[in-house]
Amino acid sequence: MGTQAPQAPAAAAGGPGTRRSRLAIAGLLFNAFAWGVSWWPLRELGDRGLHPLWTTVIVFALGALVITLARPRAWVQLLRAPALWWLGLAAGATNASFNWGVTVGDVVRVVLLFYLMPLWAVLLARVLLHEPLTRGALVRLALALAGAAVVLWPDGAAAGGGTPRWPVPHTLAEWLGLAGGFTFALTNVLLRREAAAPETARALAMFVGGALVAGALALGLGLVAQVPWPGPAPAWGPGVALLALWFLAGNLALQYGAARVPANVTAVVMVSEVLFASASAVALDAGEVTPRLALGAALIVGAALLAARE
Repeated sequence: MGTQAPQAPAAAAGGPGTRRSRLAIAGLLFNAFAWGVSWWPLRELGDRGLHPLWTTVIVFALGALVITLARPRAWVQLLRAPALWWLGLAAGATNASFNWGVTVGDVVRVVLLFYLMPLWAVLLARVLLHEPLTRGALVRLALALAGAAVVLWPDGAAAGGGTPRWPVPHTLAEWLGLAGGFTFALTNVLLRREAAAPETARALAMFVGGALVAGALALGLGLVAQVPWPGPAPAWGPGVALLALWFLAGNLALQYGAARVPANVTAVVMVSEVLFASASAVALDAGEVTPRLALGAALIVGAALLAARE
C-alpha cells in the first residue's frame, strides 16, 4: 500500500535470473511483509494508549515531513494539481480503514475483504477511465464476488427456518476491510489517471491524505467518545517512531522493486501480503483459517492473480 515508482522497461530487470531482479523481488516481498504483519504493532500501540487512527495520523504526518524536507517543491506541484487531492483522500481512506480494521477484528477476514480490490478496480476503471468490460474482467468480477460471498456468508445462515442472513459485512472490521479494498482500488485507478503528475507530488498527496483522513476520523469520533484520545506519549512514542521507520523502509523497498520489474510481476508478488497476514495472524491467535475461508481466499486471490496476468 505504498507509493509505486514509475515502471522501468522490462529489459531493465536484466532477466529473471539476475541478481538485480532477485533484489527487486526481495524488495517487493519485504514491502508485502511489512504491511502483512503491520496489524501486530498497531495492536500493541493500541494497548499502550494510541488508537490505530491516531497512529496513522502520526506515521503519515512524519512521512509527509520527510518528503517536505527532501523535496520542498513537491508542495508547489501538489497545489498546482487539485486532482491529486482526490488521490490523497482515497489513499487516506485506504490506510485509515485497513489500519483500524486489522486491530478490531479477525485479521484474515479483513485482509481478504481488502483484497477484493480487483472487483472494485474493474468497475472504477469502467466509470473513471472508460475501460471496456472485457471477458477477462467479467471473469475476475465473478471470481471476486464468489469469494466475497464465501467469506461473508455467516455460519448457520437461515438455519432452523429463521430469518435469512445474507453475505454482507456484519461487523465493523468487515465493513472497514471492504471499504479499504474499495478505496485502495480507487487509489490505483487515480494513480493511473494522474500518471503524468510528478512522482513526489503524488507521494506527498498520499501521505498528507493519510494524515488528514485519519485525523478527521479520530478527531470526530473522539469528540463523541467513540475513539479514545492518545494516552501518555512515553508509553507509545518510541513504538510509533519505530513503526514509521518500518513503513518508510517498506515504501523504499517498494520503490526499488517496482521500478525494476514489470508491473504484472509487482502485482503478483504483492498478493503475498495475504499469506504474510494470514500466517502471522494464525500464529499469534488473531485470526482463523477455516476450510470455507480458505475457499474464499482461493477465489479472491485467483481474481487478483488474473488481474496481474492481464
